[in-house]
Amino acid sequence: MTHPMPRDSEERSQRQPWTKERLAVCRAGAMAWLLALSASALAAGDGYENVRHAMLAAIRATAADTRDYTGLARFDDRVMQAMAAVPRHEFVPPALREVAYLNRPLPIGEGQTISQPYIVALMTQLAGVEAGDVVLEVGTGSGYQAAVLARLARHVYSVEIIEALGQQAKQTLTRLGVDNVSVKIGDGYQGWVEHAPYDAIVVTAAPAATPPRLLEQLRPGARLVVPVGPQRRAQSLRVLEKKATGGVEVKDILPVAFVPMVHPDE
Repeated sequence: MTHPMPRDSEERSQRQPWTKERLAVCRAGAMAWLLALSASALAAGDGYENVRHAMLAAIRATAADTRDYTGLARFDDRVMQAMAAVPRHEFVPPALREVAYLNRPLPIGEGQTISQPYIVALMTQLAGVEAGDVVLEVGTGSGYQAAVLARLARHVYSVEIIEALGQQAKQTLTRLGVDNVSVKIGDGYQGWVEHAPYDAIVVTAAPAATPPRLLEQLRPGARLVVPVGPQRRAQSLRVLEKKATGGVEVKDILPVAFVPMVHPDE
């Protein structure tokens, strides 16, 4: 069954001939749609469809439950699409793949964890990443948060102090075809100054206080999302927005419990 074209649409089509430029735009849009469809189809056919849907439902439910803290009853569609597209089971040890999509943190070795899906989605939402952005991540871990950010940003630079984790994350990201993430082994407290300033910075482990070098590498108008506080004591997920005047607006979002951010001398 076909649907009649509205008269005004028909008249617009007649007034706007199919130039080479219009054809190029349509082809580019079609290609982007096909790539997105292919990625979704690949994720949907990996045997984890049901648990992935359950994970997304848990994220939505937790977002609603925590809205009094965060001010967010739901997350943007782009963020949820990124969460749906990244195969979380590829970023956990093989023995934990069956529970990879539970809304909880999981150990990944070296005393580190992969954050629960809700927290990954929340931090991604709070960072406000746009399509052309360059993002710094501190604490690569297994590479999962970087892979989610990479679905939204132009490029993600990620720093990991534990070499075994950083090298494994590189291998995983390469195997999955994530080509807009660069990982280096180094001191996250120093950031990655060569690629600054950044349009967003996301820190996945908790320093006792916000590292000043990270704020220095943040573009005016951009946000640093970081859990702050000592281990086994009260921590707060914090958003710091750098103003054009050089000042910083600080907002505490949610009580959290993260592994500590490692110093190079520890």
